[in-house]
Amino acid sequence: MKPIVNFKLWAITFLMLGLVSACKNGDKASTTESSNTTETGIKAKQGQAFIEDDGSTPNVLNIAIGSSDHTTLVAAVQAAELENVLVNAGPLMVFAPTNDAFDALPEGTVEDLLKPENKETLANILKYHVTPGNYSKDFLKKFKKLGQANNQDVAVEVKGDDVFVGGAKIIASIPAGNGIVHVVDKVLLPTKD
Repeated sequence: MKPIVNFKLWAITFLMLGLVSACKNGDKASTTESSNTTETGIKAKQGQAFIEDDGSTPNVLNIAIGSSDHTTLVAAVQAAELENVLVNAGPLMVFAPTNDAFDALPEGTVEDLLKPENKETLANILKYHVTPGNYSKDFLKKFKKLGQANNQDVAVEVKGDDVFVGGAKIIASIPAGNGIVHVVDKVLLPTKD
């Protein structure tokens, strides 16, 4: 019987060492996971928008980030901290102004909007470019107006084969994993309340 008792003691000791070791490793992992600052002390970006995923269909944010014609829009989305909104399941329709559309605004407008103190105004403008849904350009011809994410309506007009949303012409459409991106030639500006 003595060999069985020794075996049980060794087995219990081995299990205890394993548990203690696992607990110590678990503490390190939780400390690492709870840290949301980088080595330089800058707060790290968090949320779904910052998860790398090469296997899925690009979402509306990925499409904008991957387009050299939308660098100003991406900078605005980042300044307004709306990245996580654009990766939601949706479906979302994003009317994405080109860099040329932003360049057509009065001089200094974009630079002023990108300032931290104008974050709320910038967010309102960007939300005016987003509508719940996933409608093709042709399907949009059936609408007179759309309800935007900033709780304002935008007019839809059809001129021949062209569709205009808030006066901006849809010049291209790109399907996304969580909706559709309609590239537009003008920045949509919400009405002031």
